[in-house]
Parts: sequence; structure tokens; C-alpha cells
Amino acid sequence: MSLNIGIRAHDMANLPLEELVNEISRKGLSAVQLALGKSFKELDTSIGSLSPGFAHHIGSAFKQKGIQIAILGCYINMIHPDHHVRRKELIRFKEHIRFARDFGCSVVGTETGNVNPDIVYTEDNFKEQPFFEVVESVKELVEEAEKFGVFVGIEGGINHPIHTPQRMKRLLDEIPSNHLQVIYDPANFMSLDNYQHQEEVIQEAIELFGDKIIALHAKDFIIEDNWIKMVPVGQGMLNYDVIFKWIKQKKPFLNILMEGTSEPSIKDSMTYLKEKYDNV
Repeated sequence: MSLNIGIRAHDMANLPLEELVNEISRKGLSAVQLALGKSFKELDTSIGSLSPGFAHHIGSAFKQKGIQIAILGCYINMIHPDHHVRRKELIRFKEHIRFARDFGCSVVGTETGNVNPDIVYTEDNFKEQPFFEVVESVKELVEEAEKFGVFVGIEGGINHPIHTPQRMKRLLDEIPSNHLQVIYDPANFMSLDNYQHQEEVIQEAIELFGDKIIALHAKDFIIEDNWIKMVPVGQGMLNYDVIFKWIKQKKPFLNILMEGTSEPSIKDSMTYLKEKYDNV
């Protein structure tokens, strides 16, 4: 069984649509996570710009090359402290939900944001209030997704309110809808406190919400300056054996989307993933 490897489209060179699709196809990638504003900077993708025709135009270009738009990326700050900005972010995400099927896609994905949009990392995100605000925002998005037969994919991360596998499970319990699913990035849950027993962390995540994992983000990490630093796949210390053993047994053909892996590392990272998968 071959591995279903894709990439975030904006990790490729910024190219016009047809050139981008051809380049992805030439590399043997089968899927993309497509964030419209990041991949097509020359196009207006602001609120009110999407239409069935726009979505079909882009979706058809990928489909003609056999490339799946696995996730429509719409990364928003759903807990932005300015409620006017937060409302606009949620409206934008819901517009992506409404037109996702016209792109040939069933998943719209995001992280959960930051209580302080001006800094990358703050432990204020880990408090109860941000979590409850995430629940409120995600619930609103899921209700929209249920109307259109689309999935909301939530990605957790060490610098977000959903910063542990336990928090992700709690979010899923708070919103018991099958239209809420998980974009699992195992590197995102690694910290200085747990990376030395990462296998247990990964296994716990699988046990807590494996049935809700709709796609896997693939990147790697190293320890640098007493901090977790993300690097391209195969250039770090993430244990893919645990993940791939589970995928082989339980989630065949799951979309594996490389993140933060750009040229000149793409071919080597693909080879690394395939060898790991074949040998597990």
C-alpha cells in the first residue's frame, strides 16, 4: 500500500495556478492543503470574493492532474481579543465552508488562535477562558459545516489554547459533532518536557482522538537554544514509526501533508516518509 503524500501548496514556490499544479504533479504529490490567500497573492480572496465559479476554476485545475485538495486552509485567530476582528475571521471561515464542495474539498482547517496576536508564544493561551472562547467559536463554525456537509478540521499546537492531546479531546467532547475533526500534527504537541518520551505522547493522542483524525501534518523538530525548532521532514527526531504503524493498521490512504518542507528538501522528505512507511 503506497503512502498518500501531499504538501501545503504555499510551501511551494509562488506560481500561477497552472504552473503550481504542474509543479506539484511533477513531484509525484497526490494532495494539497490549499490556503487561497497564501498561494494566490494576486487574487482577491477576501470576504465576499468566493463563488462556485471561482472555486470550480481552481478545483478543476488540481483535479485534472489527479491532485486532491485535501484541506482548504483558512487559518484564523478565532479568539482575537478585538471582537470586531474575530467576527470578520469567523465570517471568512464560514464562507470557505459554504464553497468548499465547489473546490472538490470536504475539509476546512484552522488552528485555534492566540489571545495576544502580536506575539508568537504566551502561556496565557493555556488558561480556561481562552479554551471556552475556542469552544464558542468552533461550535459556531461546526454548526455552519453541518449545513453544508463539510468538516471543520482543527489543528492543535504547543503555543495555542489546544496545546495538548488532552485539550483536543476535551474540545471534541464539548462539541460532539461528526463535522468536527482533527488535523493531527504530532510535532506540534512536542515540548521540552515531553519530547524524550514522544512515543507515549503520540500513542496517547491516537488513543484519545485517533478516530477523529482526518489528515496528518508531517514535519520534524530539533532542540535548539533550549527550545523546540521545527525543521523539514526527516531532518529531526520525530518518531514516525509509531504514527505509521497506526496508519497502516487503521487509517489507510490518510492524507499525509508535508508542512514547512520546501525546496530543496521536498524529494528527500518524500523518500524519507516512504521508506519509514514501507519499513514499519
